[in-house]
Amino acid sequence: MENKKVVLAYSGGLDTSYCLKYLKNEKGFEVHTVLINTGGFDETELKAIEDRAYELGSAKHANLTILDKYYDKAIKYLIYGNVLKNNTYPLSVSAERVFQAIEAIKYAKSVGATAIAHGSTGAGNDQIRFDLIFQTIAPEIEIITPIRDLKLSRQEEVDYLAKNGVHYSWEKAQYSINKGLWGTSVGGKETLTSGQPLPSEAYPSQLQKEGEEKVTLEFKKGELVAINGKADKPSNNIVALEKLASAYAIGRDIHVGDTIIGIKGRVGFEAAAPLIIIKAHHLLEKHTLGKWQQYWKEQLGNWYGMLFHEGQFLDPVMRNIETFLEDTQKTVNGTVTVSLKPYHFSLDGIESPNDLMNTGFGQYGEMNNAWTSDDAKGFIKILGNAQNIFSSVNQETYE
Repeated sequence: MENKKVVLAYSGGLDTSYCLKYLKNEKGFEVHTVLINTGGFDETELKAIEDRAYELGSAKHANLTILDKYYDKAIKYLIYGNVLKNNTYPLSVSAERVFQAIEAIKYAKSVGATAIAHGSTGAGNDQIRFDLIFQTIAPEIEIITPIRDLKLSRQEEVDYLAKNGVHYSWEKAQYSINKGLWGTSVGGKETLTSGQPLPSEAYPSQLQKEGEEKVTLEFKKGELVAINGKADKPSNNIVALEKLASAYAIGRDIHVGDTIIGIKGRVGFEAAAPLIIIKAHHLLEKHTLGKWQQYWKEQLGNWYGMLFHEGQFLDPVMRNIETFLEDTQKTVNGTVTVSLKPYHFSLDGIESPNDLMNTGFGQYGEMNNAWTSDDAKGFIKILGNAQNIFSSVNQETYE
C-alpha cells in the first residue's frame, strides 16, 4: 500500500488549519502535524493547539520546544552582529522560520513521511525559507504547498473550513500574528499598502505602565547574563525583559524591505526585548571594541542578517561569519542601564572593566595624559602628508 504520510508544519492558524483539512479530505493523506515552538506559546496554548489539530483530523501531533537551541544557534549571533534589517527589523519571524523548517524536516524524516507541507503563500518570503531548508536536508521528501498552488485568499480558506464544519473567525483572520522569542510580527490590511499604520489594538501588548523605570542589563562576552542583578540563562532573560518592557508598549514599528522574490514588503512588528538588547549591546561594544573591530562587525553582521533573512542559513559562509562574530565578543563585558518609558526607551550609560574610554590615557576634548603637545603636532604633520603631497603636485586651489 502506498505510503501517504505527510508531515504538516503546523501553527494552529488559519493557513495551516486549512492545509490540514485539505490534505486529509481532498488528497487522502495521513496527516501528522508538528508545531515547532520558538517561544510563542505557553503550555496552555500548546495543549489547545494539540487538541485543535486532533479535532481537525491530525493522525498524530507533536509539540517541539527549541528555545535554547534557537538561542544558541541563531539569536546569539544576531545579537553579536547587532542585526537590524534595514536598520529597523530584528528578524523576528525570518530567523524563527529557518529553525522551524530545520526541526520540521528532521521530524518528517524520523516518522518516515514521504511528503512535508507548509501553509505559505506564493507571494512571501516564508515559502523560500521552508523550501530551501527542506530540499537541502531531505531532497527525497516531496514538498506540498496547498495555499501557494491553489492561490487561495484568506476568505476562501475561511469559506472552505466553514463548509467542512470548522468555524474560523473572519475578524481573527484579518490579522496574521506570529509570536516568538525574538519578537512578534503583525500583518493586516494596513500593511498591504504604503500609507496606513497598524491600529494600536492590532499589537499584542498594550500600554499598562506610565512613568519611567530603570533596568540594568549585564553582558558577559556579548551574552545577556543578568537583568537587574538577577542571573539566568540568556533565553530566560529575553523572556523576562520582554515582560518588563512590553508593559510600556515598547518595540512597535513597521518594517519595509525588499523580499527575496523581488517585490517590496511591509509588516508590523513588536519586539521590545530584541530592540533593547541589540541597542544596549551595541552601546557596550562602542566602549569595549576597537575602531576596526566595529567596522568589520558592521559589514559582516549586515551580510549575516541579509543571508539569514533570505533563508540561506545553511550556506557554509554563515558558520565562518559566526566564528568571526563570536571572537569579537571576548571583551564585551559590562552593565548597561536602560530607561523604560511609554512607547520608547533610552540608553543611560555603561560600566565595564573593558571600557576603552579610560581616563588614564586622556579625556576627549579635555586633557591628554599619554602624549605631549609636541607628539600631537608631529602626529598631525605626518597624518597630513598624503593630502599635502597630492595638493602640492596637482596645484589644488580648493576654491
